[in-house]
Amino acid sequence: MDQIVNVDEFQELAKQALPKMYYDFYNGGAEDQHTLNENVQAFRRIMFRPRVLVDVSNIDMSTSMLGYPISAPIMIAPTAMHKLAHPKGEIATAKAAAACNTIMIVSFMSTCTIEEVASSCNAVRFLQIYVYKRRDVTAQIVKRAEKAGFKAIVLTVDVPRLGRREADIKNKMISPQLKNFEGLVSTEVRPNEGSGVEAFASSAFDASLSWKDIEWLRSITKLPILVKGLLTREDALKAVEAGVDGIVVSNHGARQLDYSPATITVLEEVVHAVKGRIPVLLDGGVRRGTDVFKALALGAQAVLIGRPIVYGLAAKGEDGVKKVIDMLKNEFEITMALSGCPTIDDVTRNHVRTENERIKSML
Repeated sequence: MDQIVNVDEFQELAKQALPKMYYDFYNGGAEDQHTLNENVQAFRRIMFRPRVLVDVSNIDMSTSMLGYPISAPIMIAPTAMHKLAHPKGEIATAKAAAACNTIMIVSFMSTCTIEEVASSCNAVRFLQIYVYKRRDVTAQIVKRAEKAGFKAIVLTVDVPRLGRREADIKNKMISPQLKNFEGLVSTEVRPNEGSGVEAFASSAFDASLSWKDIEWLRSITKLPILVKGLLTREDALKAVEAGVDGIVVSNHGARQLDYSPATITVLEEVVHAVKGRIPVLLDGGVRRGTDVFKALALGAQAVLIGRPIVYGLAAKGEDGVKKVIDMLKNEFEITMALSGCPTIDDVTRNHVRTENERIKSML
């Protein structure tokens, strides 16, 4: 892996390693993939305002999430079906996260069971969930996660229906049977045409899910609840009102509603609404340590990494995932040093200049 110098290079290796159907499944976004491209490009339009002559001989990247210490504000986003990328699946990803001293959010659509991931290594883990029409299915998985020592529940709220992922429709993407649901519900769907993942989602996911269901979720678990998939000030205020423990600003990796905004462009709107009452995290388009710094400067407490983790896993297994996290951490550390920020607390809004600010200054 010596010749790999940045995270993007893992994407090309993953493309070579994976069958086209699986690569397209991980790589693809909704419809025209406008938001998919914007998630990455929007970071590039934010510039730094670095400070100099600050003692940066010791850089401390460490922080915490819900009271759990992590080595850097870089966590693993929930992504589905890791065994399609590598035979060891989520277990390899979990071991890499533990080795890098960070938190993995395990997907509801994991190909290893919750218990397998929990027993693979000792680490802090959260579980991402969807709410199914059959509430007992979601309830059972949540209870199993609690029993297995997971520390928080991350409720994804932007999938009343699955977005149109045209590559999956063309490839007739098959939804495999997921071990977490054995004996509960069949997730293996092979439609005559179109995407099996879409067919399964439309049969299983509850489109009636609403804010009142946060109460239902709280009634079945004592774990902290984060909501993932918010993009507006209005929904951020409702989330605080509903008493959630954290927010993930996310457009589902641009896989749901195309032409929704790039997450980094709406982060501040959410942060201002929340006013520090609960942590705000961000996912979508993070490919560099500079992106991590920009997200923190605009008010995020941490970022979640999705596709790069899967690409690292597909290319080099557990070592690939570790390498992706380490690369981002190294780049982030250099960015902190060159911006004059010895600790996370030193990263402020004054360290970046957004596109809007640049345009205003020209008027």
